[in-house]
Amino acid sequence: MTKLNIGDTVRFLNTTGGGKVKGFQNKQIAIIEDEYGFDVPVLISECVVVESAGNEKLGQAEATDIEEVAKNKTPNVDSIAANEETEETPEGEKITTCIAFLPIDAKNMTTPGYESYFVNDSNYYLYYNYMSRENNAWQSRSNGLIEPNTKIFLEEFDKSRLNEIEKICVQFIAFKHQKSFGFKNPISVELRIDTVKFYKLHAFQENDYFDENALVYYITRNDIPERDMLVNAGDLENALREKERIDGNRRPRIQKIEKKDKTEIIEIDLHINQLLDSTAGMSNADILEYQLKKFNEVMTENLHHKNQKIVFIHGKGDGVLKNALLKEIKTKYKRCVAQDASFQEYGFGATMIIIK
Repeated sequence: MTKLNIGDTVRFLNTTGGGKVKGFQNKQIAIIEDEYGFDVPVLISECVVVESAGNEKLGQAEATDIEEVAKNKTPNVDSIAANEETEETPEGEKITTCIAFLPIDAKNMTTPGYESYFVNDSNYYLYYNYMSRENNAWQSRSNGLIEPNTKIFLEEFDKSRLNEIEKICVQFIAFKHQKSFGFKNPISVELRIDTVKFYKLHAFQENDYFDENALVYYITRNDIPERDMLVNAGDLENALREKERIDGNRRPRIQKIEKKDKTEIIEIDLHINQLLDSTAGMSNADILEYQLKKFNEVMTENLHHKNQKIVFIHGKGDGVLKNALLKEIKTKYKRCVAQDASFQEYGFGATMIIIK
């Protein structure tokens, strides 16, 4: 597999275009910033490095950011709060949390492994500890600070290690930074994981937190633990303070929660043979102009439909139409979000626009 590093300049193997590596969604997908400034998820196997990142080519601020990501240290709540104001929701005042398991390759359940995430669906910061039981002792698998309304990557594992997570425990303390908040009891929930489900594709189901199907085990729902709470508040607080003092803790990858919208997705096929019965007498420029006209008509009709998702099918080709669409978005619809549509459904041949 191609080895990528943050800051590498890459081109795409089977389509035109490229950009700079900004980060990684998982072991197989990189986040590439293209020439228009959009963050595009791309299979690592589809990227070719044309210029490696070097410290001498990075500005001081950029190098510092990349070093912080590379070290993956547990974040300090003061630095987080200074960088971004937390957006709160009324329902977020009651804490809902869960552990989610996703297959690395849903099409091939026999060989690849799985990824696990901790989801914090609340307005609270959580100091958490994710553990598994081995014999009569517990082992911490991941711990640190998770921000409000985010999901955080915990670990990747293969099927040979499923027996390690047959019994897990999640503990956390909730708080808000530099503001008053409702008191929350420390949480400690033990769960028994049915590892047989990991071999059954239908066990991974649609959910609110991931575009992909996932196996979800709730820790709390609206402040209510899923199992009896067995916790010594003093011991838990002391343990978490000790974790803060340990230097070199890896900072897990963090992603904002984007709950799946229930609005029906609009699908528009921009292939010219789907738009016109005949292209006789039309040049390539005329065809592109007509396709962009159709694109703008659809966008104008839906601009007032917040969170509406529109998939424009443009095909893989040489990327002319796709690049033209992205340019239109950047210049005319700056508040909208563009991303690759579902790879399983469209390959690299479609772009999804989300109206904001």
